[in-house]
Amino acid sequence: MGQSKLLYRFGQVVCVPVFKALYRYKVVNKNNIPHEGGYIIACNHIGNADPVLLGLGQKRRIFFMAKDELFKNKFFGALIRALGAFPVKRGTGDEKAIKNGEDIILEGNVMGIFLEGGRSKTGELMRPRSGCALVAQQTKVPVVPACITVVGNKKNIFAKRVIHFADPLTNEDLGLINGDRRELKNASNIIMDKIREMREQDLNEYKRS
Repeated sequence: MGQSKLLYRFGQVVCVPVFKALYRYKVVNKNNIPHEGGYIIACNHIGNADPVLLGLGQKRRIFFMAKDELFKNKFFGALIRALGAFPVKRGTGDEKAIKNGEDIILEGNVMGIFLEGGRSKTGELMRPRSGCALVAQQTKVPVVPACITVVGNKKNIFAKRVIHFADPLTNEDLGLINGDRRELKNASNIIMDKIREMREQDLNEYKRS
């Protein structure tokens, strides 16, 4: 099963009413990504529904870098490939996955990546990984920080979510010139600081809604 734009759009149509009912989600700065050109969406990761929520928050199709364990089931692996996901071996500096992501972006598409490299079990933000900054530096495309925040009872798996997109950050904004280790670390921290800022804003603004 190859990648299918039609299946992706069908999934969006089906998921909107379902996820609205389950999570009562709200999108802030929806569709702030230009209609053309390659971009990276870098988000925190708090639950299995995050890729769908991000996809519902943008008109443009998002190609997600996903952990390779999800592709071991042949049927499920084929399905998420058709929806645009591609595997990455976490913690190994997977060069093939990085190259796949770069190719997707250079073809003018939007790639989604979870900045922390995995899901937070507590819901709190974790240390950012440098993979996003590396891809941004290699492709010279902007990064759009995104934050998914639980604003209801955190013990309720269907608590309300806010999906917040920031303005794009260019390589210049991120201080990416040579792509050395220090630059990548600083750029990753800049992206995470923006995510943290959105999280605090949304907790204050929507916690009583």
